[in-house]
Amino acid sequence: MTECVPGFNLSEEPTTAPARGTASENALNAHPTAPVTLRGVSIPLASDVGQVFLTDCAYNRARLVSDEQICEKFGITPEAWADIIKNPAVRLAVNGEHERLIRTGDIARQSAAQLFATAPEVLGRILNDPKSSPRHVIEASKELRATACVGTDQTGEDVDRVVVTINLGNAPEDKLVFDTGPFKRTTQENVDAE
Repeated sequence: MTECVPGFNLSEEPTTAPARGTASENALNAHPTAPVTLRGVSIPLASDVGQVFLTDCAYNRARLVSDEQICEKFGITPEAWADIIKNPAVRLAVNGEHERLIRTGDIARQSAAQLFATAPEVLGRILNDPKSSPRHVIEASKELRATACVGTDQTGEDVDRVVVTINLGNAPEDKLVFDTGPFKRTTQENVDAE
């Protein structure tokens, strides 16, 4: 006796073969061989260049990259761009890439980075405004100093180094460890002395 599941017919075999490629590849692009013309060359969307194009288009959909920037980067005329955005395979692939970038948080990070890039200008206006309270001027100057010194606050204990461990077996003596030690830093004094 065949088990019945409401809404499904389990007695019939599937009539179509499953699509080739990984599930994420098929979800991203219904037509992996669908081409797009960039710089006068037909490029498959599933290629490396096609994937870069789709990622930039996904950032365009999130309003992080303009149409003009995409057209300039990929050598697309405005007329060709209008044709590309009407292509259903491209739209489907861009939607899939946009959803992936939202899930991974890349769009949020890029958006935050663009907003943060305007922060020094706003802080500068607060710092230079004669109507600003002294407390706000001090806080703005602290934030500007912190932003200007990003990356220079490493201590001697927090030095860069590379440690490579190759595990050849389960025993502790079966490990090869290569440690570069701290990288030598050149200081401005050494450069001036020469």
